Amino acid sequence: MSKLTEKKLSREEIFKGHVVHLVVDRVELENGHETSREVVEHPGGVCVAALTEKNELLFVRQFRYPYGEVVLELPAGKLEKGSTPLENGKRELKEETGATGFGYLSLGKLYPSPGYTSEIIHLYFCRVENFGEMEPDDDEFLEVERIPLEKAVEMVLNNEIPDSKTQTAVLKTAMLLEKGIL
Repeated sequence: MSKLTEKKLSREEIFKGHVVHLVVDRVELENGHETSREVVEHPGGVCVAALTEKNELLFVRQFRYPYGEVVLELPAGKLEKGSTPLENGKRELKEETGATGFGYLSLGKLYPSPGYTSEIIHLYFCRVENFGEMEPDDDEFLEVERIPLEKAVEMVLNNEIPDSKTQTAVLKTAMLLEKGIL
């Protein structure tokens, strides 16, 4: 059994917002010393690599305030209470691109920044079944783009897509297709 654990001694709530909750925990380390851990609690997210019959992935471009720039990423969103990660993924794909998918397969989960946040992003692959109307949230402004999978891989390798969930889902999709698993 690993000794690499920390025992929570106390918790101080600093901020509770719509998306994140900041806490500071006092912990006891394996050597008996005490320290504090700042944690951004997050409900988690979902990301969908949706592949068309022409081997194109559906992407969205949207302004991401923390970076002050427009970011190219796969359809994604925050997990909503009362529904599974897969249900959330299907909802986000429809809202952000207008597409519905089939043959959903889990690509695993991603810890985007384990040093300070509890966020877990669930990754999925699907094939695009059809397109309808986009249904973005009131505060969401998006441009949908179709990018051939091979080009998306090149973009990841050329540092043209900095988003970690998108990088991971693109590369996993390409590898699993190459191996004949998808």
